[in-house]
Amino acid sequence: MIRQRTAVAVLGAASLIVLTGCGGGGGGATAEDVDFGADATGTLSVWGFENADDVGQARLDYAAAEASELEIDLDATAFDAQKFTTRIASGDVPDVVQMDRRFVTTYAAQGLVLPMDDCFAEHDVTPDDYWYPFVVDDVRYEDQVWGVPQFYQPPAIIVNRAVLDEAGVTNEEIDTAQPDVLLEAIAKVYQESGGVPSRLGFDPVATGQAPLWILGMGGQLTDEDGVPTLDDASNIAGIEMLQQISDAQGGFAEVKSFTDSFDTFGDQNQFVAGQVGAQVNAQWYPNVLSPYVDEIDIQAVPFLDSEGNPFAVAGGQAFVIPVGAAQPAAACDWLVDVTSEGAWMAAAEARAATREADGGINTGLFTGSPGPDQAIREQYVVSSGNEGFDQVIQTYYDVLEYGQSFGSSPVGQEIQNELNNAVTAALLGDKTAEGALADAQAAAMRAYDNVTGG
Repeated sequence: MIRQRTAVAVLGAASLIVLTGCGGGGGGATAEDVDFGADATGTLSVWGFENADDVGQARLDYAAAEASELEIDLDATAFDAQKFTTRIASGDVPDVVQMDRRFVTTYAAQGLVLPMDDCFAEHDVTPDDYWYPFVVDDVRYEDQVWGVPQFYQPPAIIVNRAVLDEAGVTNEEIDTAQPDVLLEAIAKVYQESGGVPSRLGFDPVATGQAPLWILGMGGQLTDEDGVPTLDDASNIAGIEMLQQISDAQGGFAEVKSFTDSFDTFGDQNQFVAGQVGAQVNAQWYPNVLSPYVDEIDIQAVPFLDSEGNPFAVAGGQAFVIPVGAAQPAAACDWLVDVTSEGAWMAAAEARAATREADGGINTGLFTGSPGPDQAIREQYVVSSGNEGFDQVIQTYYDVLEYGQSFGSSPVGQEIQNELNNAVTAALLGDKTAEGALADAQAAAMRAYDNVTGG
């Protein structure tokens, strides 16, 4: 049985609080004494499974049926970093917490979550076989896996064929591996009125997709130990390419102002309104566009790295078991159940029923696990009757295998934030790329030294 609480989420900055000697204060499990083979009975406290849609609810129901001897106490409020460390310190420790994968290594480095290797071994789960290895790498630190990952929704480039046809541009010209070719295509498509963009040739989503551009152009955000490397010289190429794309369309400030005005989720979204020739989008965005399939003509091309190979990098979520959890064995069982192929197939069935009811197009589920991804695709992803839209779906499946990890670091969130700050400052012309990255590195290293004790 699932008993769901509602509460007001604690919102604010994700501050890092280093806790030493923390066993949760509640006499719960530590890495040394946990027995993942113990009987799983009683009440399991789960936090962070917020706003469960049809996919989430189907997985919750599946896991509840698989572990019927457990009562699930579900706090469906959003994860909050400051609240998490406060709860650990006070002894108010949930058994399972869902969070962005970029947080996991932070808490692993602080000794606030349990390594999952023994849990996986208890259930004969080999992480690199069950999940995409690059997904596991997001939660791997010091040769241990610290979370149970879920979801991997890679980016690709959706092209607006109606706009490109008008400008005489082919899909092949939307080529991120050939800047000169791409910039010529952008120039053909771009339109402005009084110096203000009215149509972009290409929206690179410069800040939201900053790691894609930095890593795709040969950069690195961390070294193999998770130490920030934002000031690495290889990171400049990605920023310079974003600068060229922005400058070709009126400059970053004008581009950002224009894209902020898009009706991204509405009837006059940028594809319906003809405001973009092409745009970087994560795999979930075709679901937003599916109600407008009769009003748009879209296809997709992969994002290509500097060597011309398909490239994808994307985050996702993960479940962790905090140090001090009262029910680590039950948590382990539940986590394996809720991320199993059976749970994902139940979710896929629920999503198919939703699509049948609303008349939408089933674009598949991108679970973070190749087995479920393929099984769902084979059973539920069928022709929509729209050749272009089907090609978009195909492209996202094609780029899955080219995924890479952001890089696991004790300051993953800080690296993301500081990179966005650096890209914004460089594109606005407030700093040089080198100066912006140097400042970002200094801030990330301060956070790293704080978390790791220097």
